Parts: sequence; C-alpha cells; structure tokens
Amino acid sequence: MSLPALDLPAGGLLGVRGPSGAGKSTLLNALSGLLDARGRVQWGETDIASLSPDLRAAFRAAQMGMIFQDFLLFEELSAEANAALTAQFAPAASRAGILSRAKDRLSRLAVAEGARTVESFSGGERQRVAVARALASDPQVILADEPTAALDRTAADRLVADLVGLCRDGGKTLVVVSHDLHLLDAMDRVVNVEDGQVTG
Repeated sequence: MSLPALDLPAGGLLGVRGPSGAGKSTLLNALSGLLDARGRVQWGETDIASLSPDLRAAFRAAQMGMIFQDFLLFEELSAEANAALTAQFAPAASRAGILSRAKDRLSRLAVAEGARTVESFSGGERQRVAVARALASDPQVILADEPTAALDRTAADRLVADLVGLCRDGGKTLVVVSHDLHLLDAMDRVVNVEDGQVTG
C-alpha cells in the first residue's frame, strides 16, 4: 500500500472509503499497529512503525479504542461488563476510572442499565456497547472499521450522531473506514483507497 504524507490534526475526524478489497482495513490495521508497516506511522511523538509488536500493543492499549463491524462482544456478559472490559487488563489504579467512564458512555449512548446480557440486544444496541467500550479507557484515538454496516438506516444514523458527538465532545481523533455516505459526510476529511493507493 502506498500512503502519501497524511496529517490529521488532534481531534480531527477522518473517513476512509473505497471498494471492497482495496486495502481499507489493511490501512486501519497499519494505523493501529496490528501489522508491520513500512515508513512512519506517527501518533503525536510516537512512531509506532518503529516499535516492537509488544510495544505497539502497549501503545494501542493506552492510546487507542477500536470499534469493529461485528461488535466482538462477550454474549454472556452485560452491557456494563462488556463496556468496562479493558479494566480487567489495566493497572489497578486505572480500573475505577474505566468503570466510571463505561457507565457514563453507556448512559450517553442510551443503553439501558441492568444485568441483561448482550445476547438479547439488537444490532444497534450492541454497536453502542462497542462504542462505549472503545471510549471507556479514555483513548486519544478511535479507529472504527465499518461501524454501521450491520445496522439498519435508523440505527446507523443514531450511531453516527452518537459517535461523532462523543468524539467531538471529548477531543478524540477518529479514523473510520466505511461505505456509509451518511457517516462519511460527518467527517472533517475523506480519503479514498483503491488498488492499495491512498488519495484525497
């Protein structure tokens, strides 16, 4: 994949579009450090492309929240348990803050509290839980791969409004891969990926 110099200001919202198989998810994985990348992938002062896999994973855990198309929730857990999942792997001093933010984000996303497991949730509810989970650790960067693809138009539009609002309110940088024109229209900038080339 060829990526020209691409600067995204802190708190900026970037959309990535292109045909299926063009390399959009590969780009997202390179930006997150999930795969090795040539050149530089710099977030702030840190070039994650120069880090070892373990250090990239540590950076991702500390600085990034990820939202996936297929939710990746634990069906047997409640919304709160799923949203606060990263607390299980965080230092003890950080756990209370993650739990508090998870509850707050679920409330802002209008996900009902309670012991009901996410197995019975609708697709829109599940994706809002996934968004709350991505934001619970208070990351600086949110990376989302087709977050509205599994949702009907009403649920998708609500998620777009919620996700964009939470990122703007919190000063989060958002990079989202999507075919959804409603979501892309809400971004500050959109780039195209085709045949492994990034333009725009």
